[in-house]
Amino acid sequence: MRRDKALLEIDGVPMLLRTARLVQSVSASLAVIGASEAYQPLGLPLLPDDWPGAGPLGGIATALRASTLPWNLVVACDLPHLTAAWLAYLIERALASRADAVLPMNVRGAEPLCAMYHKRCEPKIRAALARGTRKVTEGFAGLCVEAIERAEWKFFDSDGVLFKNMNSPADYEEAKARLGKSPKSIS
Repeated sequence: MRRDKALLEIDGVPMLLRTARLVQSVSASLAVIGASEAYQPLGLPLLPDDWPGAGPLGGIATALRASTLPWNLVVACDLPHLTAAWLAYLIERALASRADAVLPMNVRGAEPLCAMYHKRCEPKIRAALARGTRKVTEGFAGLCVEAIERAEWKFFDSDGVLFKNMNSPADYEEAKARLGKSPKSIS
C-alpha cells in the first residue's frame, strides 16, 4: 500500500477507528497494538508492541501479555467488511470452547487476524517468537485450535468478503465503493 493501512479512510473515518468502534460494539475492552504517534489523535488506548518487527504474531503475543481476560478478540484493522454480528458469534463460540484459539477457516487457510485467543496461548506464542517464528499459523504449534469452517460463517457473509483485507490500492478502492455512503468509483 505504501502507506499505513490503519489511517486509510472510508467516509472520513480511519480504518483503525472504524475497527475500534466495531470491536467496542461487542467488547467492553480495547487496546491497539502499535503505539504510533500517528494514532494518538484517534484517542484510542495504544500499547507498544513487545515484538516490533515480528509482524502480527508479535502483536498477538503483546495483546495476550497485556490482557487480564481469559479470552481475547484479535482483529486486524484492514478487514473492512467485518460485522458486529460475526464478531459476537465468534466471541460466543470461543466462550463455549475448550480450545486455546478459535479461528475461522477460509479457502486459503486460517484467518488468524480475526480470531479469539485464550490467555493460556501466550507462553507458547512467545516461545515461538523467541525461536524466530514469524508466520502466525506456525506460531500455533502445540495449541489446541478450534476451526470455524466456511459453512458455519457463511451465514454472516452473503457477499463472500467478510475476511477480504486491503492489501492493494485496488482493494482499498473496492472497500470504499462497497462501504461508503456515497457511490465511489474503483480506479
